Amino acid sequence: MNSATSRAVGRDPFMPRPPKVRGRAIALAVLAHVLLVLAIAFGVNWRSSEPTTVAAELWSATPQAAAPRAVEPPPTPAPEVKKPEPAPKPVEPVAPPKPTPALPDPQIAIEKARRDEAKRVAAEQEQQQKAKREKAEREKAERAEAEREKRAKDEQAQKKIAADRDKAEKAEKAEAVRQAAARDAYLKRMAALAGATGDQNDTGTAQRSSGPSEAYGGRIAARIKPNIVFTEPIDGNPRTVVELRVAPDGSVASKRLLQSSGVKSWDDAVLRAIERTETFPLDNGRVPPPIVIGFRPRD
Repeated sequence: MNSATSRAVGRDPFMPRPPKVRGRAIALAVLAHVLLVLAIAFGVNWRSSEPTTVAAELWSATPQAAAPRAVEPPPTPAPEVKKPEPAPKPVEPVAPPKPTPALPDPQIAIEKARRDEAKRVAAEQEQQQKAKREKAEREKAERAEAEREKRAKDEQAQKKIAADRDKAEKAEKAEAVRQAAARDAYLKRMAALAGATGDQNDTGTAQRSSGPSEAYGGRIAARIKPNIVFTEPIDGNPRTVVELRVAPDGSVASKRLLQSSGVKSWDDAVLRAIERTETFPLDNGRVPPPIVIGFRPRD
């Protein structure tokens, strides 16, 4: 290898190579320093204690006064170094403290109890007065109601007495009228007896009998019975009584049911039969007064 090549490489090719122990040496040196520091740390006593003071009292043959203690000047305060103020922190809302309940005052409690008792007594007295007033008003209303009922009863009694008196007076007047009518009828009958033509057994007041003859009722019933149409079954033989008035031409002037048989269908059949009978005979040429005839279904 020539010189040019050696310079290009940067070292002498004949120089011996350095040993590779630098790293090991550094490690050993560091370890030795660490061990030294540890030995010093454990060998030195770091604990400190206050020095022990010893007091000695001096005695002399003659009493002597001690000199005044020297007054040390006050230490000069170190100049105050202003620290930079920290940035203000945001203020958080703080709940107000709860008020501490005050202890009750015994005198206040006594006064309050006294006032409450006075109010209670006053309320009871007011309630009693109210009850008395209500009772008095109720008794007054009851007395007024009793007086009204008494007056009403008295008025009813007076009205009843007056009604009874009026009734008695009316009865007396009616009796007087009846007696006067009976007296007048008696006088008329006595006056008519002079020219009467009836039999001794007659009880009328007229000079002549004007009623229908005995056979006339049978003749009227004989005309009506064929016109009765009744086919319903009936218990017994009930009697229907009707009043019949004949007109001058022989027709039916009026008819009226005087007594029901108790069977409406039979009563209706009799009335319909009278309507079917168109003409009735006269009583010996005379128009008879109203005649009463009875009909039975089994006659």
